[in-house]
Amino acid sequence: MNKDMNILELACGSGQLSFSLSRYTKSWIATDFSEQMIVEARKRGKYKNLTFEIADATSLSFADGKFDCVVIANALHIMPKPDEAMKEISRVLKSNGILFAPTFLWKEGKQRKIIKMIMSILGFKMYQEWNKKQFEEFIEEYGFSVVEMKLIYGGLAPVGVMIAKSVT
Repeated sequence: MNKDMNILELACGSGQLSFSLSRYTKSWIATDFSEQMIVEARKRGKYKNLTFEIADATSLSFADGKFDCVVIANALHIMPKPDEAMKEISRVLKSNGILFAPTFLWKEGKQRKIIKMIMSILGFKMYQEWNKKQFEEFIEEYGFSVVEMKLIYGGLAPVGVMIAKSVT
């Protein structure tokens, strides 16, 4: 990321990444489907180049090719229609744009059935369970080339830190 980049963040939650990273960019639009998450994010403060908006990742209002980078952290696996989100991400990214998509990969490493069961009871629904290869293939289906993919272990499940470039 650099000071010339226009960034779109999908599923920003309370803005943890937004506040940390937006100061290094030209503009950062942080969105979430949940109005309550946007309210919480706005309570945390304001930055000159950071905007919070309610938006559905599967139906974005932004122009084609508007963004240099799209960030979607730990959200694709909890979306009922991640394919629709990927179509929109591909549409709003510039050619050679960057996708940064760290995602829990529940099929990597040890199976975590008990953790998944507890999370399900608490209302956390996972619609997608990928391993590293499956996630890479999923991203590539939407016109992206994987630049880097690293697995980070610890916490609830391994996180696949994905950086990809739009090739369309």
